[in-house]
Amino acid sequence: MSSPGGSQVRKMRFSSFVRKVLLEVPSPTEQDWPQDNEKDFAFKDSEQELESLPQPYRMINKMVNLLFDQAWEVIMKRDALREAEHSRVQPTIYLPLVESKLTKMPNCMAVSQDYVFIGGAKGFSIYNLYDAKRLYIWEKLKVDVTSIWAADLGSEILIAPVDETGIARLFYFCKDGLFLIKAINEVDDTSKQTTCLKTEISHGGDFAAFLLQGAGEIWLDVYRLPKESWLKEVEHPQLAINPKKKVRQLQLNTPDSVTSDNLEMDINICFRGDIKLSLPVHIMKIKPPKPVTGTTFKSPLEVFAKIEDCYGLGSGQNHFIKDTQWEQQEAIFKALFKKYLDGEWGEERLSMATFHFLLPGRVTTMPADVKSPSGVACVLGIHWTGNHNFFLYSLNRTLKDKADPEGVWPCAAPIAVSQLSCCCSYLVLACEDGVLTLWDLAEGFPLGVVALPKGCSCQSVRFLKYYLVHQGQNVYPEGPLKSHMKCVVLCTDSSVHLVTARGTQEPTISVLVERPVKYLDEAICAVAPVPALPGMVLTFSRNGSVQLMDVAKPQIICAFAPPRNYHLAVPWTPVFVVSLHRPCFLLRGDHPDEIESDDAKDIQNSIFCFNLEAYPLLENICNLCTVPQTDMTDSMAFAQVLPLEKRCENFLQERFQKLEKKVKEQEHWTRLHRYSLFLQRETSRK
Repeated sequence: MSSPGGSQVRKMRFSSFVRKVLLEVPSPTEQDWPQDNEKDFAFKDSEQELESLPQPYRMINKMVNLLFDQAWEVIMKRDALREAEHSRVQPTIYLPLVESKLTKMPNCMAVSQDYVFIGGAKGFSIYNLYDAKRLYIWEKLKVDVTSIWAADLGSEILIAPVDETGIARLFYFCKDGLFLIKAINEVDDTSKQTTCLKTEISHGGDFAAFLLQGAGEIWLDVYRLPKESWLKEVEHPQLAINPKKKVRQLQLNTPDSVTSDNLEMDINICFRGDIKLSLPVHIMKIKPPKPVTGTTFKSPLEVFAKIEDCYGLGSGQNHFIKDTQWEQQEAIFKALFKKYLDGEWGEERLSMATFHFLLPGRVTTMPADVKSPSGVACVLGIHWTGNHNFFLYSLNRTLKDKADPEGVWPCAAPIAVSQLSCCCSYLVLACEDGVLTLWDLAEGFPLGVVALPKGCSCQSVRFLKYYLVHQGQNVYPEGPLKSHMKCVVLCTDSSVHLVTARGTQEPTISVLVERPVKYLDEAICAVAPVPALPGMVLTFSRNGSVQLMDVAKPQIICAFAPPRNYHLAVPWTPVFVVSLHRPCFLLRGDHPDEIESDDAKDIQNSIFCFNLEAYPLLENICNLCTVPQTDMTDSMAFAQVLPLEKRCENFLQERFQKLEKKVKEQEHWTRLHRYSLFLQRETSRK
């Protein structure tokens, strides 16, 4: 016996496929029949009306379906990225050739000559760059070394490590041993201890500057380094022996993981704590410029009287603008830009400084009565955070002299980044508005001004040694070039640009790497030129990849990676160093299982050495990296890089050859004409 409800259920189950439109009687011919459209039909669940979920299960069902839909979208995106990754051409990946295992975490590295200086726990170590053997170790601190600098003095090396407490020290390293010169900012009273934020040593090691912070202030201390005295005191140690100290051999740690080969050292080398070298001479203390406020002068004559010999002209400190005028201008500015100024303002950043030692040139000239040897820095250039001015301070002074700038270069916007080339001939000032000013310090004129694309702000600038493209390969010219520079600019949006300036021609800018949009983990966080390879730059990405780029093409040549068991623990701030003279670089690698270890003794870190000469793709580039001067003279492609005298000589020679050829042609036609006239006369006589 069936119930009315049961029959109703059976009827609804049969109506699971229902047409939306009304049914019509078809026409007699098949051609006039309407075409079936899928949109005209609706699929219905036969039990949907009877089994509708009550609340809150209906909401739960919707949330579960939403989660499934979102998960499916994520799966589809990952599949698409995986397919795109497989379809991309992957560069050849090379592994390191040499590995140096360390028992302690290396925090920083520096390279000079054939030595590598690695700062770590309680001190620093010195390694041979060629065979990665540890030569010396100095561990006399209670804290770690966080940063280290090394300057080449010729046959000696000046080392400047800074520890966790901010104390900077100077070491003198030569074939006779390692000498501690001075702890720059170490004091007995810890409450008065200052922190060293940055260190810079001049080209040749004649001067050193230390940016110090303490008691809410920041300043720059500049020292003159007595190199000649150090050399004499090392050659004649009996003149500088401290009788209170004894000679001790350099302390060596011999962990089990280090082989006997790594412990080979010259027994004549030791830490000479008994010899006290001459101390650096403090010549200048520079403080940040005071904020521009209302004038205290009563007349314009007092303003001009304040400026002696144009010192400080352009800094904005000496003016005749009153406080009321400043207040009026500030009120007008806030009224006009109120909607942009409203909001929470962050804490004001402590003023930082970027400074460079400049060599004598057309811009940085020395007074006539001062004789300075060539290649010795004579001017210190500095700019402070949020300041528009680049200040120039003469180094020919004593601590008693007033530390006023001898020159000021005002810029249209605050200077964000400045960089000096290795040869100290070129300077780049990058402002916060993305405008770069290129200076030729040796010749004394600006090479030009370029602007980064809209929305780009400079993060770092790295100079490239000027190269040429000869027969499809990047090469260095054999002789030096004047007023020719190339630099790589890394922007805050991870885009990379190449800036080229040449003489009086307008500088050019080209994009090497676009801002990442699809693959955000490939954002470049650091770039480093390889001086031994023309036109080659190392790029470090956030995903830990290290690639070698040819900026002339531009394209990726190959990639480098540590062994599979290692990776870069902090890829956005990699610890690496590139040799200035050899085609190699060193990279710190961290073991993933040992990074999370609580026991510091169990942590094994490694420094990997990548020798670019040993890789097949780079062998030809390393062997053929220079072009002879004769090829540059003969080839018209290199005419623009030749000196003006050589170009004039080539031009005159070319003109003379053309004129000589023309004269010979005229003489030939003259002889032919005379011969034809002779034949005509002879025929007329006959």
